[in-house]
Amino acid sequence: MTISDREASRSSQLNAELSSLQADVKLILLNPNTGERLAFGPGVAELCIGVKEHGSLKAAAAEMGMAYSKAWKIIGEAEESLQIQLVLRQAPKGCTLTEAGEQLLAGYLELAEDISKYAEFRLQRVFPRNAPEH
Repeated sequence: MTISDREASRSSQLNAELSSLQADVKLILLNPNTGERLAFGPGVAELCIGVKEHGSLKAAAAEMGMAYSKAWKIIGEAEESLQIQLVLRQAPKGCTLTEAGEQLLAGYLELAEDISKYAEFRLQRVFPRNAPEH
């Protein structure tokens, strides 16, 4: 095997490794007026989805393997940072998302999906799945 053959083989192997990469993009929405670094990201979105599905933050937290008190802390910090109430307590029945919480969650999920699709599209352009062999 010549040096040129070995280099071509190494290049082909590298192309195969790079073409198998996947994009994982995390969207975080911030409120520039509060100066907070985290307001609404994947964790808050997952809690909101759980509240929407179960009608309970306790059930949403349990589903995520999270303490109920930690879930309330995360929701409270997000609400403070966003200056928007996300969750409405309905004791003793549990809780629901507010209208603003519903709108924010829907918009967040739509943006996250769009960004994820675009990142995957760009990744395939940068590292083609079927890279030509030399």
